[in-house]
Amino acid sequence: MGMLDGKVAIITGAGRGLGREEALAMAKEGCQLVVNDIGGAFDGSGVETKVVDQVVEDCKQLGAKVVANYDSVADFNKAKAMIDQAISEFGKLDIMVNNAGILRDRMIFNMSESDFDGVIAVHLKGTFNMSRHASQYFREQGKANPKLKNFGRIINTASDSGLIGNIGQSNYGAAKAGIAAFTVITATELKKYATVNCVVPSARTRMTTDATPKMAGFMKMKTKAGFDVFNPTHFAPLVVFLASDEARRITGEVFRAIGDKVWVYQGWHTVNRIDNNGEPFTPQILAERVKSELLKGVPKKVESASMAEELFGS
Repeated sequence: MGMLDGKVAIITGAGRGLGREEALAMAKEGCQLVVNDIGGAFDGSGVETKVVDQVVEDCKQLGAKVVANYDSVADFNKAKAMIDQAISEFGKLDIMVNNAGILRDRMIFNMSESDFDGVIAVHLKGTFNMSRHASQYFREQGKANPKLKNFGRIINTASDSGLIGNIGQSNYGAAKAGIAAFTVITATELKKYATVNCVVPSARTRMTTDATPKMAGFMKMKTKAGFDVFNPTHFAPLVVFLASDEARRITGEVFRAIGDKVWVYQGWHTVNRIDNNGEPFTPQILAERVKSELLKGVPKKVESASMAEELFGS
């Protein structure tokens, strides 16, 4: 028996990279799938149906029942149609994996409105669109049959770019930080009907090699023992676990996973405080005390560059 036997899932952005590996891993565990991708370039341009068709065939070879969907998650009505497609094909929906994404990297002083709007539309609005319609279905089913409890699963995808920061990705990072916050909030709203968690991958895909050439060499690095840290297959098991009944008590969490390591993130939290003994601060008092007291001893911000040391010890 597989961990997802009898379950039905939608995976967006599943034509390549992480989404494809998630689809294959879920198929191996007995899940029935709607595999979605427009099949375009990493910047969102173009359409190619054969990209998804190949994933569908690969999943079928594993014994899974799978159908394709070629629509954009940025379209609210097409997102609803994707939910309807899963229910029409398989009779229900249990799992919603929001993975679709594009990159249009620019420094803020060079970024166009379309660069910003396009990335936000696919990542953040797309996550909203799919979650909005899936959650309505989960709630309707849960109210009709309270024995189901929190049967639904929503798994969103964020990035270190949003939670740590990365130069040239203010649009992408803002979307990904928004998705993490969206996860925490919707988890509380849906606790009766579904779990909502967020995953933060780092793996070798088009978005970390073709779209970000400076990362290509780093993404090929291996440990001294020869472990291929950034192989995208290593990430999929976390998604399978969070989609399963074994994770029914885990919700509102943000997990980062790379290679053989999994972290849990926490959001903004207080690290220091100053007070002014019942009197309002003045700019002059703040000038005296912010650097000398409030920021004194505050932990240094984590930087993406520290990843190599964390993973490879160098």
